[in-house]
Amino acid sequence: MRRASIFLAGLAAVALVLAPAAADARAGSGSSSGSRGGRTYTAPPSTNTAPSAAQPMQRSMTPNQPTAAAAGAQGGMMTGAAAQPSRWGGSFAAGLMGGIIGAGIGGMLFGHGFTGGLSGAAGFIGFLLQIALFAGIAFLIMRLIRGRRPAMMAQGAGGPAMFQAPNGAAPGGMPGGGPAAPPVQLAQADFGAFEQTLKDVQAAWSRRDLQAMQNLATMEMVSYFADDMADQQSRGVQNTVSDVRLVKGDLAEAWREGNREYATVAMRFSMVDVTRNAAGHVVDGNPNQPVEATELWTFVRSSGGRWMLSAIQQTR
Repeated sequence: MRRASIFLAGLAAVALVLAPAAADARAGSGSSSGSRGGRTYTAPPSTNTAPSAAQPMQRSMTPNQPTAAAAGAQGGMMTGAAAQPSRWGGSFAAGLMGGIIGAGIGGMLFGHGFTGGLSGAAGFIGFLLQIALFAGIAFLIMRLIRGRRPAMMAQGAGGPAMFQAPNGAAPGGMPGGGPAAPPVQLAQADFGAFEQTLKDVQAAWSRRDLQAMQNLATMEMVSYFADDMADQQSRGVQNTVSDVRLVKGDLAEAWREGNREYATVAMRFSMVDVTRNAAGHVVDGNPNQPVEATELWTFVRSSGGRWMLSAIQQTR
C-alpha cells in the first residue's frame, strides 16, 4: 500500500513537471520585444514597482552591435596591416623594436657591430622614449575620463508612484558622449497617457484591431502584435484581456536622442486574461479571476508629438 502511494505521488510530480505552463497570452505574449533607441540592449534601472532586472530583448529591429561611427572611434585611424595585432604587443612597440633592430643591422653592415649601431641611434631612441612617455600620460587621462563618464550619465531610478506626481524627470543625453541633452520633463498628463495606452493596447489586442494598434505603437511593435495574432489564429485560439487596472507604476528613466524623447516606465497591472478556442471554450485563464503582471513599457515621441509604445520588457 505504501509503495502504491509513493508510486502515485511520483506520477503526480512527473505530471506537474511535464505539464505545459500557462502562457502569457496578453499583448506582447509575455516576451521582451521592441526598441529603446540607443539603450535597447541596456537594462533599465530597477524601480520600486519592478525591483527585479528586466529581461533582455528577444525581438528587436535594432542591431545589437556598435554603429560604424562607434567602431571607427574605437578603432582610431588604423587600417589594414597597421590594425593587426603584433607579437611585440602593439603598433608602437613594434615600431620601437623595429627601429632598434634596424639600427643594429645598420651598424653591422658598416662594420661597427650590432651594438655600435645602437649607440649611434641613442639620440633617436631617446626621442622615441619621450614620445612614449607623453603617449602613456595621454592614455591614462583618457582612461580616467572614460571611467567617470558612466557615473556622470547614470540615470536615477524611481519616480512618481502610481503616476501621481505632477512632475517627474530623469536626466537624459545621447549615450556614448557628446554634449549633454536637456532633460526630458514629464508631467502628470504624460503618465496619464502611459496608463491609457496600457488599456487601449490590451483592448485593441483583444479585438485583433491592428488599425487601432497603429495609432498606439510603433510599426515595429505592430508587426510583433500581428505576428502573435497570426500564431494564435493558426492554433485556433484567441486571447482577450479585460478589466485592465493599473496597480502601481513609476518611472525608470527618460532621455533624449536627437529630436526623439524616450521614457521607460514600470507598471504592475491586474487584468482578466482568458484564451478561448474556436468553440468559445476556455483553454487558459479564468474569466472570474484577475491576474497581475509587471512589465516595463518604453514610449517614444518626436519633440512636441504624442507618445507611442516602442517596447515591452518582462521582469525576471
